[in-house]
Amino acid sequence: MTPDLAAGLARFLTGELGRPVKITDMQPLSAGARRRNIAVDADTGDHVLRLVATLVPSAVQQLPVAAEAAVRELARDRGVQAPRVVGVCDDTEFAGEPFMLSERLDGETVPRRVLRLVQAAGTGDLIAEQLGQLMGRLHDIDPESATPALPGRPDANPAVDLLRDVEPTVARLLGDRPVFGLALRWLHRRLPARPARLTLVHTDIRNGNLIVGPDGICAVLDWEGAQRYSDPMRDLAWSALRMWRFGVDDREFGGFAGRAVVVHGYRNAGGEFDEDRFRWWKVACTLAWGAMLAAQAEAHLDGSVRNIVMAASGRRIPEIEWDLLMQIRPAGSR
Repeated sequence: MTPDLAAGLARFLTGELGRPVKITDMQPLSAGARRRNIAVDADTGDHVLRLVATLVPSAVQQLPVAAEAAVRELARDRGVQAPRVVGVCDDTEFAGEPFMLSERLDGETVPRRVLRLVQAAGTGDLIAEQLGQLMGRLHDIDPESATPALPGRPDANPAVDLLRDVEPTVARLLGDRPVFGLALRWLHRRLPARPARLTLVHTDIRNGNLIVGPDGICAVLDWEGAQRYSDPMRDLAWSALRMWRFGVDDREFGGFAGRAVVVHGYRNAGGEFDEDRFRWWKVACTLAWGAMLAAQAEAHLDGSVRNIVMAASGRRIPEIEWDLLMQIRPAGSR
């Protein structure tokens, strides 16, 4: 337990709760490429709060932590499973960087352990149905009710925006890799029109950002990429990328189950599934992930974010090229 961090969190919680708080235990939950999550036990005198502190260095912050907390609470209020936010702090005085405190839920998050749990319990279809339902409920939320701090414009075509954002990175870091150029041309030729309805999206719902227990999905984590107005097919496509199946490639969504189960849950929750837009977004998200991996590797190499996870990211780019080729190949080809 880091004494300075424990003392800082105790001071913050004491101010938030209006009573003395003592941190009795702290255990790291992950040391990801961008954020740190730490299990925290906070003794208020009459009970112990089981919390998770999410520390977000300003250098990698996608959203202000207050905005991330706000969209997560909005989604939770509308029936999307997410941990309750207990406190938010933008001040670096307490932990050295901005942070969020959330309730700590039981369950598994490590993808391969999740899949072992699912296989042993036979809950793959249940989780896939729940995955579709929670995305349907999320996309049913009126974007106007979300914080305006979220990115996204009500008059935009999200497909155009994504290509505009990703193309400079592809040109700068992946310009010598022909598959990325081929995929970009494919995407431009098939650019979808703006959907009739833009929705609130998470952008990173996947195996690895879910807490899973015996009864299925307990919560969706990591809302820092949320957007206020986007194409709902973006969320479904991202969940279906091959890299989130962790070896169970015959089950398109997270290694849990095939597309039909997720789409059934999505439609039951009020979502409208569009096959053509889903395919476009699946290619676009694969290409965008390749660009993000290249940028993460660059951040390690140039010293801006020294981290072994960032360093290893570049080695996955050939996998992305294979995925792109398999997705854009003509129908009937092998």
